[in-house]
Amino acid sequence: MNDMKTKKGTVLIVDDDKFLADMYSVKFSREGYAVGAYLSVADALAALKKGFVPDVVLFDLVMPEHDGFSFLTELRDGGLAKGAVLIALTNQSDDMERIKAEELGCDRYVIKATTIPSEVVAIVGEEMAKKRK
Repeated sequence: MNDMKTKKGTVLIVDDDKFLADMYSVKFSREGYAVGAYLSVADALAALKKGFVPDVVLFDLVMPEHDGFSFLTELRDGGLAKGAVLIALTNQSDDMERIKAEELGCDRYVIKATTIPSEVVAIVGEEMAKKRK
């Protein structure tokens, strides 16, 4: 990850499903992004506190120990990932959960089951472009 400046941006992935975390890591890396993938909120928060600076945080809402809502709260309260695009990538299609995530600072809410990985990469690019304006 030494060539971060030549990359499109840096993506932090937080998902307890190792298969999905690995698959998205490969997908984003192939598209020119630098990637940090973590299987728990605790590991992601530790990386952020050690200085990992993402342009985008892609996270699941349903995870053991700490869910995506507590993760968003920690980001906000800890002043972590400031300026990063926050995208929930989840199987939760409940409007109340989407609203709660947005109230906690989530920029976009994406349903895994209806969005293929290449679309997720495109969404990340769109959201980064919006943030840079």
